This record gives sequence, C-alpha cells and structure tokens, in this order.
Amino acid sequence: MAFLTIACPCLFGLESVLSGEIKRMGGQDVEVTDGRVCFKGTPRMIARANVLLRTAERVLIVVGGFHAESFQELFEGVYQLPWEHFIGRKDAFPVKGWALNSKLHSVPDCQSIIKKAIAKRLGEHYSVSWLEESGPVHQVQFSILRNAASIMLDTSGSGLHKRGYRPEANAAPIKETLAAGIADLARVRENTLLLDPFCGSGTLLIEGATKALRIAPGLRRHFSAEHWGLIPAQDWQEERRESFEQVRRSAAFRAVGSDIDPAAVALTLANAQRAGIRQKVSCRAEDICNFTPPQHPFVLLTNPPYGERMLTLQQAEALYRTMGQVFAPGEGRSYYIISPHEQFEHLFGRPASRRRKLYNGNIKCILYMFF
Repeated sequence: MAFLTIACPCLFGLESVLSGEIKRMGGQDVEVTDGRVCFKGTPRMIARANVLLRTAERVLIVVGGFHAESFQELFEGVYQLPWEHFIGRKDAFPVKGWALNSKLHSVPDCQSIIKKAIAKRLGEHYSVSWLEESGPVHQVQFSILRNAASIMLDTSGSGLHKRGYRPEANAAPIKETLAAGIADLARVRENTLLLDPFCGSGTLLIEGATKALRIAPGLRRHFSAEHWGLIPAQDWQEERRESFEQVRRSAAFRAVGSDIDPAAVALTLANAQRAGIRQKVSCRAEDICNFTPPQHPFVLLTNPPYGERMLTLQQAEALYRTMGQVFAPGEGRSYYIISPHEQFEHLFGRPASRRRKLYNGNIKCILYMFF
C-alpha cells in the first residue's frame, strides 16, 4: 500500500495550527476545511500522526468518498471500496457517523446499509458466509454532508485529547487539544516563563510545558491501529523512539500556576506529576486580586470562569474587571485569555491586540491576545 488519504478533525478555529503541525511532520498535499485537515502519507504516517499531533482530535484513514442520494447509491459506493486492504477476516468493524443537509438523514439506516455493504465485500473476498468479528476493532466512521458521503476508519481509538495525565479534572476544564492550540498560538518556547492564575486542573500549564519540552502527546499511550497489522510494530516503536529522542528536559522553561481553590492547586500538581513534568511546574493558592506580574518576560494563558458552570455571570464579570487591573501591560508581557463573553474587552478595560474565534467544547469563545 502506497500513500493513504488521512483526515484529522480538530476543534473549529484550530485548523491552521493543526495544518502547521502536519506540514512539520512531513504530511503532503495538505488541505484545510472547516474542522478538518486532510493530507497524504504512507501507513507509517498514521503512527507518526497519532504520536505527535497535539491539536488533532483523531487520525482517520479516508477509505473513499462518493455522492449518495439513495440507500442503493450508499450501498454500492461503500461496496466498491477496498475494505480487504484494512479489515481482516476475523476483525470487528462497527459503524457510526452522522448525516446533515442530505436526502439520507436517518443515521441508524445509514449505519445498517454501510455495515451490510462492507460485510458483503469482505465475505466475498474471504469466501465466508459469516464474519465472526472477534478480532481487533476497526471503527468505521461516515459523514454525509449535502449528499456527499465520506467513509473512514478511525486509527486512534480513544480521542487524542486523552493524554493520560488527567483522570480527574475540575468543574470546567479546558480540552487538552484546545489548550495545546492556545500554547501554539502564544508561541510557547523552550525558554518561556508560562503563567496561569486560574489553573484549575493545570491543562494549559501542562500542554505548554509538554510543547516547550518537546514531549509528544501520544508518547505514552496506545492506539487502535497498533493491533491491525496495517503498520508494522517496528514503525510504531521507531516513531516513539524518535519522539523520545526529541525531548528536552533541560530546557529553561518554567510554568507557574495559581488558583483560589487549594484543591485545584493540588490537582494541577498531581496532573503535572502524571504528565512527567512536575519539576517544571510550581503552583500556589492565590486570589486573582493578589496577582503581581513577574519582572521577567512571560506568557500568560488562562481560561477564567465563564459564569456558567462556575460562579454567576455577575461574579465572572467582576473577575474580568479585576484581571484588567492586575494584568498590567508592559514590555515582554503577553496575555492570552479565552472567554465567551462578548463584552470581555469592555470589562477588561482595554482592547485586545488580536482576537481569534475558538470553541471550548460547544461554547463559542474568543481568544483575546494582549501584547
């Protein structure tokens, strides 16, 4: 098998960040659409993408795409795809997906049709009348948008945001992939002093630290495609070995967090320990009113309460006013604050240098950047 078409979905607003990651790791013919980046690569690139990518939600193989307005067209389109290249005689192949603005709008019916088409093709190829599906799972994913069907295989398994260091989180955590994207936009580097005065479970600090120290997010976890046989085990081992050799634990990077809740401080430190970067992270219990900007240049990334799951809206607005008072501008000071509040800049007291639309879960936010 030569080159595959690989698709990586991402949170809306992070497409350019993910595109940059993919280009740096060697992906070819990179194409960006809303919430997704596609590229070409060898099967080994599947292993590299799963291990290295910080802002991708999953790594999918695009098996094929076609136009479908009827169940017959959907069945024939799926049946014509080379499933035997990916799925063995005993392998499991559950189906899930979605349909939007299409004539085929019943997801359960689409699942059933796709499953039957794959089963027919595999049954004929392996000369069997029944597929036991007792082997490794090959999750089939489909999307049908405006009658255009895309049929894919999920190589990741658990979402890539599940790094393994955050078994527990506070009441309103930021997603790891979003935190990694913000760290990229803020240009966190090996010598950065990184701050977060609303550290919560420490996600922004930890993602910034692992980026600065070049610790690959998938270095210590496993992926569905490791069990498929599509990619030799040696390729997975080599990708992890090469990633491990890139780690720079001697970097001057430091992360300093604080939170008014002592339980959040303890959680941040525990998560930093699990992420393997505890020695680079310090944290203390402190009210935002007492924040004092360091004398050295720094980058501050923070996800303050929105007034939805934590605090009331009025309390959150009071916090924004306080932040504007204590986050004093100055040479070498950069503040990156994510918030859904449309009047954040007014409450903060000054306009942002730049803004970027992002999504924190299903909440539409703005990343306000103050330089």
